[in-house]
Amino acid sequence: MNTIFKTFSAIFLPVCILSLAACNHKAKNTSTASTMTDNSTPVTLPPSSGFEKTIDGKKAHFYVLKNKNGVQTALTNYGAHLISLAVPDKTGKLTDVVIGFADIDGYKKAMSAYYGATIGRYGNRIANGHFVLEGRRYDLFINNKPNTLHGGQKGFNDVIWDTQQVNDQTVTFTYLSKDMEEGYPGNLSCKVTYELTDDNAIKISYEATTDKTTVVNLTNHSYFNLNGAGNGSILNHVVQLKAAGFTPVDITLIPTGQIAPVAGTPFDFSKPATIGSRIEANDEQLKNGKGYDHNFVLDKHDITSPVATVTGDKSGIKLEIFTTEPGMQFYSGNFMPGSNTMPDGKTDDYRTGFAMETQHFPDSPNKPQFPSTVLKPGDVYKTVTIYKLSVGK
Repeated sequence: MNTIFKTFSAIFLPVCILSLAACNHKAKNTSTASTMTDNSTPVTLPPSSGFEKTIDGKKAHFYVLKNKNGVQTALTNYGAHLISLAVPDKTGKLTDVVIGFADIDGYKKAMSAYYGATIGRYGNRIANGHFVLEGRRYDLFINNKPNTLHGGQKGFNDVIWDTQQVNDQTVTFTYLSKDMEEGYPGNLSCKVTYELTDDNAIKISYEATTDKTTVVNLTNHSYFNLNGAGNGSILNHVVQLKAAGFTPVDITLIPTGQIAPVAGTPFDFSKPATIGSRIEANDEQLKNGKGYDHNFVLDKHDITSPVATVTGDKSGIKLEIFTTEPGMQFYSGNFMPGSNTMPDGKTDDYRTGFAMETQHFPDSPNKPQFPSTVLKPGDVYKTVTIYKLSVGK
């Protein structure tokens, strides 16, 4: 088999979107922030005007999806970012659980953290910024010395995607990454579809084709705080992962090539444990990552069963993650700088957000023992990830 990517089909409940702007419909501009209310408290979205900007000759816009429950999510075609996701907590209070910013300038300032971005061409790290494919060496921009991280100098998070309104419940972003962009071979046609469902889930579907053999590994890099964005540490969030192994890393966060068992280590989340319960343990891998910043090798699964569950200790909001991918990077916000301000004035302080990036493994182009990330002409890259929110029991 030339590539391990297979076509997956996911059966999901239809959704009812009450509002959706798309590029083939004139975006709605407002000078004040949009709000969503229930019986308790409003949730404020950033003003859409902060996302109406022309970059590299293409226009950025702001989009809102809303389901029948009053849950809503905001997105922008700048970097296909997920900006906001507001869901009710255990008291019914609407809570924005995704760290985001008020305008494109905020995302550009915080670019190195990749808040909410669609990542490509290659999510995670490639060792020393190069790989060999079909006998040819390809050199990439080194933006995370000594490695390439999340696509390079100008990854998919920093471009304007074309947008199409598929129907009233779905927005699709498309982007053509040209041959040798950031050093990667092939004209890669990418499509990322966001769908908000009536059971309060964000379903993200990725698709890509190429005209030349290449590597591809797409993901979303949202940071979650299930107590509400900016509402303190995530160390008391409770995590359970269906992963018996992980890929140890060196001091530059490149996998060694081994798959190590999590049993008996601080990486064992087979039973629920708080993020902070072992994060300061005297463990070489935790020292290398400055906390959790590792790829977990997911147990055998399909899109119908969650591979991860995280619950906010104060809100009771539960996040379940479903995916067709073989791995997931669990990142505990170890490099959050505290220098970026959210729309409500709160900042991105140290370990106030976590990321669960579904993916193929880091540095797979240089690790033939890992699942392949090679995509050949005629094949179709397809993968699905679902972030489902509910109130935990």
